[in-house]
Amino acid sequence: MPAARPVAILGGVRIPFCRQNTAYADVGNLGMSVRTLGALVERFGLHGQQLGEVAMGAVIKHSSDWNLGREAALSSGLSPLTPGITLQRACGTSLDSIVTIANKIAAGQIESGIGGGSDTTSDVPIVYGRKLRARLLAANRAKTTKDKIAAFKGFKFAELKPDFPGVAEPRTGKSMGDHCEDMAKQWNIARDSQDEWAVSSHRKLAAAYERGFFADLIAPFRGVERDNILRPDTTLEKLATLKPAFDKVSGRGTLTAANSTPLTDGAAAVLLASQEWARSRGHEPLAYLKDAHVAAVDFVHGEGLLMAPTVAVPEMLKRNGLTLQDFDLYEIHEAFAAQVLCTLRAWESEDYCRNRLGLDAPLGRIDPEKINPVGSSLATGHPFAATGARVVATAAKQLEERGGGRALISICTAGGMGVVAIVER
Repeated sequence: MPAARPVAILGGVRIPFCRQNTAYADVGNLGMSVRTLGALVERFGLHGQQLGEVAMGAVIKHSSDWNLGREAALSSGLSPLTPGITLQRACGTSLDSIVTIANKIAAGQIESGIGGGSDTTSDVPIVYGRKLRARLLAANRAKTTKDKIAAFKGFKFAELKPDFPGVAEPRTGKSMGDHCEDMAKQWNIARDSQDEWAVSSHRKLAAAYERGFFADLIAPFRGVERDNILRPDTTLEKLATLKPAFDKVSGRGTLTAANSTPLTDGAAAVLLASQEWARSRGHEPLAYLKDAHVAAVDFVHGEGLLMAPTVAVPEMLKRNGLTLQDFDLYEIHEAFAAQVLCTLRAWESEDYCRNRLGLDAPLGRIDPEKINPVGSSLATGHPFAATGARVVATAAKQLEERGGGRALISICTAGGMGVVAIVER
């Protein structure tokens, strides 16, 4: 296999992210993906062009979304000769799809490709309950009318109750919010600190919109031009009035609807290429994807569900001969304000870094001003499989604005995993 080649990030596009059951309630993953890919094709003049691969993903999807990447590519304006693949790793999905494309480019297998993802919590798949499914399958297998009718013997109307997509971890029965509440208690993360982080995220995102940062990153859709989760006028006083969203009985709950990401619909995608492909077509790279890494934690037996980035980052830093302070900006996905604060506290903890991470000293402190400078998931919203592509495009553009530098990307996921990456210019 040839030596790894640099992988250029040419740019990204997303549609505005929207709260569940609002502007995109009836669109679905395919419609959002097609709009996003189409906007990327338009921006980079890719009509009729054959790319090496389109990798998309979705966490909440219908069985009819059997190959979202390929179907979206076929309707995007790209050449129908462009292959497509669909991936899924919970909230890390589109960062993983970008890494998949990048690895193929680095290996010389393809010259260009698109990585991204979409998610809807409005147009969710609803299926029959297990008992009714068993009856329907039995009736389908039956050879005679009598046997088909027999499959429904003893049928009760209660069996018509449908199953909705689960929001709990299958191995613990607890939601991501419940797990993060446990983390907040373990790391003594105060409610006011979480609320302050949420307010800051909204204010930074609003300021970025006002200065035109997102002008070429966001494609209007369904009459929406900005993330409709954004609340630029939110205040600590308003947030302090909210009740706990997860731990509602102990009197110690600190996670609320405001310092947790809301259920969100949206899509995002990023164009990647070799240097040769980019420059032969007149595209100047914004930045380069330097490296990526994935780690997991044993959340079933006591580790924090969303703490895997604390493990993935130092493993990636070691491989690249870097320290935690060797970055100009940090894009840390805000699944919950508490998750970010737990992560930062863990990296500053001598006990955690020595006994859990096997380090000789703490990773240390990060300058808060360098974290999510243009806001993040608490303000934009979090369509599960779209967040990674949003973050990569945002980081690359910030580095281009700065004229250079290095960005650390960190995303926690369901299932106790973390996906991280380094982007440089």
